[in-house]
Amino acid sequence: MTIEEQINEDMKAAMKEKDQVRLAAVRAIKAQILLAKTSGKTDSVTDADVLSILQKMTKQRQESIDIYSQQGRQDLVDEETKQLSFIKAYLPAQMSEAEVEAVVKQVIAQTGASSIKDMGKVMKAANAQLAGKAESKTVADIVKKCLNS
Repeated sequence: MTIEEQINEDMKAAMKEKDQVRLAAVRAIKAQILLAKTSGKTDSVTDADVLSILQKMTKQRQESIDIYSQQGRQDLVDEETKQLSFIKAYLPAQMSEAEVEAVVKQVIAQTGASSIKDMGKVMKAANAQLAGKAESKTVADIVKKCLNS
């Protein structure tokens, strides 16, 4: 079962259970997937595309939570936090920095990278292996650290 199919099933379940918060989160995910499908680039989305969408949505929700917290809007913080938890449920477990570093070192060895000039080549290969399992910023920081040492 693809992630998109799982989302469809969860949307039906949320409707039956009358779980409004979960339903809102799943509908937001479906809307983003539909936008990706109708963007003209492709007619279908892969699981990798859906993971990318989910990561983007997670980042947006986290930024919203930070802003609402600064403004003292606890009601909106609670709403976003609940939706964020439902969105994160579709993402694979995030890897620790040590695990990411091990993968990055392996990629560096495979690509033969020796200096910071090879960062693009390493990032492309590392992001392909770590898609959905680690944030790109974390991967970039670790690649820089490994190539500079």
